[in-house]
Amino acid sequence: MPELPEVETVRRTLNQLVIDKKIERVSVLLPRIIQHPDDIQAFAVMLEGETIRSVERRGKFLRFMLDRYTLVSHLRMEGRYGVYRSDEPMEKHTHVVFHFTDGTELRYKDVRQFGTMHVYPKDRDLLEAPLKKLGLEPLDEAFTPEAFRVKIAKRKTKIKPLLLNQEYIVGIGNIYVDEALFLAGIHPEREAHTLSAAETAKLHEAIVETLKDAVAAGGSSIKSYVNGQGEIGMFQHQLKMYGRKDEACLTCGTAIVKTVLVGRGTHFCPVCQPLKSKRGKRETLKS
Repeated sequence: MPELPEVETVRRTLNQLVIDKKIERVSVLLPRIIQHPDDIQAFAVMLEGETIRSVERRGKFLRFMLDRYTLVSHLRMEGRYGVYRSDEPMEKHTHVVFHFTDGTELRYKDVRQFGTMHVYPKDRDLLEAPLKKLGLEPLDEAFTPEAFRVKIAKRKTKIKPLLLNQEYIVGIGNIYVDEALFLAGIHPEREAHTLSAAETAKLHEAIVETLKDAVAAGGSSIKSYVNGQGEIGMFQHQLKMYGRKDEACLTCGTAIVKTVLVGRGTHFCPVCQPLKSKRGKRETLKS
């Protein structure tokens, strides 16, 4: 958290708040946030005089597109951006401040201190860590049913951890994987290579539908997520599976099961999402 819909919401908000603002100077109050370059003074000097032309997204990463450089930012668990007047008091846990020439500031706040920032020459960031190994963008036109099928067809990995693996599909995250698998009627422990062509196509559709609905709702405020204007997301009110352990499935009324898969809380309906073998036969349900 935040996952793709939350980061996309932040991106859209920032595009309303910081476009064409020129950076006068940068204050780094917590050096470990800066991952590249490894010298915080070099980081600050590279950004001085740069203008933010747009804010883009790659998976769960924000890409601030400047004149000569790209700033890549990962919010991790609780990173937040906000725009303030320079005379407004600095909130606790503010770690990086971008001072603009118009007297406003973009402040990065992170209670958990897990966020990261990288600066590279423009577009070079796509060829370097942390972006170079990222997989398909699920809201991109290139994310076709066929591209998705090719990516997962021969994998003997269980489908949920595969969908969480950023080298295959980016940005879906735990909440939205549970929701998409329910919508597609697929058990989270099914091995990817056992999915039929029809099931793969249905899962592709479910992923896209779930993420688009979540973006439209501004993401999910399960913990402490807010967008760049301090507003919470509302998709948590539409969740059909995640966080509903022992509640009735909205489709069949069966109690929703919560288990742990690869260290992540996993929710599913044992009736609507039966665990099947490669030949399509139901196996003993796991809970």
